[in-house]
Amino acid sequence: MTKAERVGAALRGELVDRVPMSFWGHDWMREWSAEGLAEAMLERHVKFDWDWMKLNPRACYHSQAWGGVYRPSGSPYEPPTLVDHPVKNVADLDRVEVLDADHGALGEQLQAISLIRQRIDSPFVQTVFSPMAVLGLLVGIDSSRPTAEHPPLLLKYLKTDPARAHRALQAITDTLAKYAAECLRRGANGIFFAPLKWSSLNLVDEAIYREFGRPYDLQFLAAVRGAEFNILHICDRNIMFDLLADYPVHAVNWDIHMPGNPTLAEALKRTGKTVMGGVNLDTTLGDRPGAVAEEIRAAMAATGGRRIMLTAGCAISPKVPDANLWAAKKALD
Repeated sequence: MTKAERVGAALRGELVDRVPMSFWGHDWMREWSAEGLAEAMLERHVKFDWDWMKLNPRACYHSQAWGGVYRPSGSPYEPPTLVDHPVKNVADLDRVEVLDADHGALGEQLQAISLIRQRIDSPFVQTVFSPMAVLGLLVGIDSSRPTAEHPPLLLKYLKTDPARAHRALQAITDTLAKYAAECLRRGANGIFFAPLKWSSLNLVDEAIYREFGRPYDLQFLAAVRGAEFNILHICDRNIMFDLLADYPVHAVNWDIHMPGNPTLAEALKRTGKTVMGGVNLDTTLGDRPGAVAEEIRAAMAATGGRRIMLTAGCAISPKVPDANLWAAKKALD
């Protein structure tokens, strides 16, 4: 099978010659230009001969499109630092306007997609955050840090002025829909759609997400429904899996090793979609390649090798040893 044939068969639940595998992560040094991002993604993809590529741009590109300012860390192991953000109070939600598909950092990402498509014929997807996740970045709070005990400012805005919040979310949705369509036109096979931690019960309750998350998610996904490889990524623990399980995507990626999250076998019963995961991020962060192989064997046993694509539950650290990734590939072979 070619890589495209293997991925397509896995998404349809058909037999494959071997289960597709891939991993992804940041390159904090090179992801600040289209050329650097493309080079970093291609380098690892070719090195490990993975079956598909998840383009892993700097997360802040979403915020930068609307005027967010970030400072690179200068370290291969540290993310950038937020310098300024466009929404400083609830009235500033009115500043969130519909942008052109190639505006600012969005155009840079489109260029990276074009460069990658020129170099590989493997399936690949571009990362796009959900409208609610993007709005969270625009108010200046990184959604990877807040908790239910220390809620992000965005939740206050949603409750204080829901009309303004809905208008801003619609503007973001309209922008992202146009941008994602252009990603597909430039050569991406689909979208890796990520609500981040906003779909975790640790951060918000289902009522909030039903009003401010799900409607805009579905609008966005409707705009890319014609793609062949759309993935839903649900981040963190205690995820609202069943609330998002009916989203029109081909595969779902989440961390099966976090508390409150379904196993691979449970997810297969609760959704007809292909599951993506199986490898524990904590294990791949360590120096126990043998444990990675054990997890892959367990994932194969849980699914019977059907309708599964092997990967981690999220981006892997730049510190993950190559030996662990080679061990994963060897275990699969």
